[in-house]
Amino acid sequence: MRLDKFLKVSRIIKRRPLAKEVAEKDRIKVNGTIAKPSVNVAVGDDIEITFGQTILTVQVKQLKEHVRKDEAAMLFEVIKEERMGE
Repeated sequence: MRLDKFLKVSRIIKRRPLAKEVAEKDRIKVNGTIAKPSVNVAVGDDIEITFGQTILTVQVKQLKEHVRKDEAAMLFEVIKEERMGE
């Protein structure tokens, strides 16, 4: 599944165009490598996203095309969330 679609489906980022924009600004890494929106993610991949002063690291647990809002959190596990400058 494409990175931008996974971020939308999992509701880490609410809209796909926004997920694409964040990736194009080199603010997302998959397994330690800067990723473009079209990179394919697989179960077990680590995704690191920089949101302003926060760095969120999640691990992909499942891949599904469509999930309900209450099931979206099952697609990933938060590994680390840190604020820069702390």
